[in-house]
Amino acid sequence: MLPAAVLWDMDGTLVDTEPYWITAEHAIVEEAGGVWSDEYAHQLVGNDLMVSAQFIRDHSPVDLAPVQIIEDLLERVIAQVRDHVPWRPGAVELLTALGEAGVPSALVTMSWRSLAEAVVGALPAGTFAAVVTGDEVEHGKPHPEPYLAAARSLGVEVGHCVAIEDSPTGVRSAVAAGVPTVAVPHVVPVPLMVGAVQVPSLRGVRPADLLALFDGARQSSAGTT
Repeated sequence: MLPAAVLWDMDGTLVDTEPYWITAEHAIVEEAGGVWSDEYAHQLVGNDLMVSAQFIRDHSPVDLAPVQIIEDLLERVIAQVRDHVPWRPGAVELLTALGEAGVPSALVTMSWRSLAEAVVGALPAGTFAAVVTGDEVEHGKPHPEPYLAAARSLGVEVGHCVAIEDSPTGVRSAVAAGVPTVAVPHVVPVPLMVGAVQVPSLRGVRPADLLALFDGARQSSAGTT
């Protein structure tokens, strides 16, 4: 059996851009005379960019408006993406296989449209049937709105889809929307959550494996009760 659609997070899930974001955060804060830490950077993984920008203002000498901070971050990250798109292991292969199987994919990212387009533009046309970005939703992750919007744009039921995420914030968003979620932890650990299963990598994962992961998790849970 195949899902009705697969809803992909971008940063850290489809592409390994979290190091790009962390590098940009360090640069912005240090140019303002402050010191940024990886501990702070890891707290921002998966967040709505407005939340992250306000966090940077609150924890550094950077006094730019949040929108200006976001635009500065995006400019730096997009420049790095245009130089090299760091695909996560197995992601492009799974995307390609989903397309060949007739399963639509949507991108659900808290990055803004400009960065999403830079990433999507590196893939064959039509790879994503829909793109939902952080600057186009009222409530960002961990709110369920981004995933609900993606399913609505594809005309599918959220419970018949599968989401792929790498961060606690993203997993909470997808689970709250009612989407069965595959967590692929990367930069930060993801706590175990009802409604989500974890895999170490997408390498070797096929379209038919996605729903089977949840069947396996249910059988394992039943065997331990």
